[in-house]
Amino acid sequence: MDPENPAYTYTAAKPPLPETPEQLRARIPGWGVDLDPADRPSFPRERFDPDLNGAHWEFPERQPERFPRERSIEHAFLTPVFGTATPLKGASGAVRRCAYRYGEARTAHWLLLIAADRVDSLEETVRSFASRHPDDPVTETGVRAELTHHGWRSRVGRGRADVHHQVLDPVVVAAPWVLGGVVGYRAVRALVRRVR
Repeated sequence: MDPENPAYTYTAAKPPLPETPEQLRARIPGWGVDLDPADRPSFPRERFDPDLNGAHWEFPERQPERFPRERSIEHAFLTPVFGTATPLKGASGAVRRCAYRYGEARTAHWLLLIAADRVDSLEETVRSFASRHPDDPVTETGVRAELTHHGWRSRVGRGRADVHHQVLDPVVVAAPWVLGGVVGYRAVRALVRRVR
């Protein structure tokens, strides 16, 4: 679709169905089970009137795109309004751009977005260590609160249903920091040896 002529995209207009409801019902078992208003629980309160949406436009005014934004390949163009609070940056941004090469129905799209979040978390941790106020893994992960705010009692108290996974909690919280420390130590040691 052409962004200048949005036709059905982001408007109240509906594209014609490629098949009639009767053809779809004959081909797909169970198709259109909610066509009869009596079969819809919301029917007594349901009112469809596209003029009641309060909008004063047929197609919303397009927000200016100041820098390239990621866009799902299912959409012909960028949505009329989009978020600008967190622009893509660094390696996590590159991974997110790669994710949008795949459709939203593909597992690769979502796995890459999850990986980008993890990369972003790592980038922010590294960035914090390069700043004057690095992250404090002891207080920010809640380790100190375990010792000062009844951590043990809250874990073994009556009524807790999630006690079986608690053995993994220290691993999940501490393992990335321990692993990062070991990698950092080895990197510094290798650098010192190379300089000597």
